[in-house]
Amino acid sequence: MQEVSTPVAIFKALTEFVRQSTAPTMSEFMQTLENASRLIREDSATNASSRRSLDLFMRFVTRNSHDFSLSEEARSFEDFKGNLLSRAALILDKASMARERAAEVGAQFVRDNAVILVQAYSRVIMSVLYHAANVQNKRFKVYVAEGRPNSDGIQAVDALRAAGIPCRAVLDSAVGYIMDKVDMVFVGAEGVVENGGVINQIGTYQIALVANALSKPVYAVAESYKFVRVYPLNQYDLPSETPDIVSFASRRKSFSTSGPTGVDEIAASNPSVDYTPPQYLTLLLTDLGVLTPSGVSDELIKLYL
Repeated sequence: MQEVSTPVAIFKALTEFVRQSTAPTMSEFMQTLENASRLIREDSATNASSRRSLDLFMRFVTRNSHDFSLSEEARSFEDFKGNLLSRAALILDKASMARERAAEVGAQFVRDNAVILVQAYSRVIMSVLYHAANVQNKRFKVYVAEGRPNSDGIQAVDALRAAGIPCRAVLDSAVGYIMDKVDMVFVGAEGVVENGGVINQIGTYQIALVANALSKPVYAVAESYKFVRVYPLNQYDLPSETPDIVSFASRRKSFSTSGPTGVDEIAASNPSVDYTPPQYLTLLLTDLGVLTPSGVSDELIKLYL
């Protein structure tokens, strides 16, 4: 359970970049850092939490350069780098504990003898289930949505069975069928947006829709470093490329036999994430505590001020 999330890995990578930087001046240093950030951003174009980590790091550097220039201890550029690295280490220490704290908060909502549905594989959701089972000694069963096209849910089932937690994988298309047997739904998040909705692995939105229709609570569990300054209005307003699935070139071409048929081809022409609006989420369970979706904007203001 010590796997490092993508945002933390990016923050660590940029911190190491600062440590190894040989730029002699502040202006050259900022230019090389911005170039490195741009390269990472291009490789992480569809990951909301990656963009959040990049934005926070650049803001962190800019803010510290300003504070250091005004402080009495300001001496040289090397002193600034030392100060920056020491503060970055403190942030990374806090970030490394965020998943554990979110798991402790989330586990409080797992009821004894409950039947839980989770979406595919999520590190923080696995932490919640482990904490509820091994620390709080709760008994429960878990349905795991398969999570096509990568079928990450199979990985989750293997891990839960190894931990002695009763579980079963279900087809994504069978979620509506088994929802009546479910007491609660837990989903992770690649990003928590300004209005309290979540961006997560494809299929999360339809799970939340079915759960809402049958009055089942949906809990989104996320670390606070995944809060992003994005305000999508619909599924196609996400900061990523809209896949081919939403367009048809022509009637003849759209329904010809030359369309994608293999799993890899279908995955390439379909979205990897979707957006679940806040009205379909019961609560957000984070390392900052329990939040209503409307409380996310307040936390974002605190983080960015």
